[in-house]
Amino acid sequence: DTAGMRKKARVQEKLEKLSVSDGLRAVKFAEVVVVLLDAAIPFEQQDLRIADLAEREGRAVVVAVNKIDKEEAQPDKVKQELSSRELVPEEWGGDTQFVNVSAKTGDGIDTLLEAVILQSEVLELKSPNKGSARGIVVESRLEKGRGPVTTILVQAGTLNKGNILVTG
Repeated sequence: DTAGMRKKARVQEKLEKLSVSDGLRAVKFAEVVVVLLDAAIPFEQQDLRIADLAEREGRAVVVAVNKIDKEEAQPDKVKQELSSRELVPEEWGGDTQFVNVSAKTGDGIDTLLEAVILQSEVLELKSPNKGSARGIVVESRLEKGRGPVTTILVQAGTLNKGNILVTG
């Protein structure tokens, strides 16, 4: 999430704790971490902690600089700030991919997806696709008319439509 989203929520402290704990937990399971930063608002300390943890854990990091469609956007300032924390952009001689995106207009989303795919190819990420699916529940909810809906990160095996899932 971005700092602007947290400020709109008016429950900033709870959201910051939740955002950090969710982000830190997700870094442990992800191989490629996308750090979403706001180009118009200075980013928060927890954003930097997640990026630092991803680097320490040896995860590939792609930085998505959002809200580039705004006049006050300063993507170069974001690059400068992160380069002082050892996340140096590729165009400056580093190994961190920075992608400018606009969630509002959709600009740069294809480039972001290409960056994630490139990182997974460089890391030669492959998952065993034979056998029952094993993975991690990212989120779950109860939807009216559909029942339980779950987002799962499959780490091994194949998950097919209609498979029975056991979580716990």
